[in-house]
Amino acid sequence: MDRLKYLGRLLAEVWAFARINKAWWLVPIVLIILILSLLIVSGQAVAPFIYTLF
Repeated sequence: MDRLKYLGRLLAEVWAFARINKAWWLVPIVLIILILSLLIVSGQAVAPFIYTLF
């Protein structure tokens, strides 16, 4: 549970940084990294689909 709390805090800080500094290009990069990390963490169930992305 602590990891989710820290992840939420990190995402809130990235969102605040992007909003204050008008760095909207940062948001899609963070989203793509999160999606790829979810694919990697989910393991073998989606492993064949990871290869189709590259």
